[in-house]
Amino acid sequence: MAYAKLGRDSAGRKALFRDLATDLIINERIETTEAKAKELRSIVEKMITLGKRGDLHARRQAAAFIRKEVANEESGQDAVQKLFSDIAPRFEDRQGGYTRILKVGPRRGDGAPMAIIELVEKGEE
Repeated sequence: MAYAKLGRDSAGRKALFRDLATDLIINERIETTEAKAKELRSIVEKMITLGKRGDLHARRQAAAFIRKEVANEESGQDAVQKLFSDIAPRFEDRQGGYTRILKVGPRRGDGAPMAIIELVEKGEE
C-alpha cells in the first residue's frame, strides 16, 4: 500500500496533512497519533527538500500545499517563509532524515498509540 487511509476520504486526508505539515513547520514539534506521524514524515521531508532547492518554482509548489498561517507574529513571517528562510538552511548539508518520531504511549481516551514528530536539530547526528 502506498499510504494509510486513516478513515478519511481523499479530501479529508489531504486537508489533515496540510494542517499537520503547516503546524510542524511553525512549531517544529507536534504530538499526534503514530500512524499520522509516519505518513506526515514523508510529506514534510518533501517540503524541506523543496525549501533546500529554494527557487521560485519550489516556493510555489510548497505554497500550494502549506497553509497561509503566520508563524512569527512580530515579523509577519508565514509558514512558507519560515520553511525557506529558517528551516531549509539548517538542513543544507543533510541528505534526508529531517524528522524524528518519538513514541509516547497510548492516548488516555481511546488508547490510540501517540507519537511526537519533530525536526532534527542541526547539531545532532
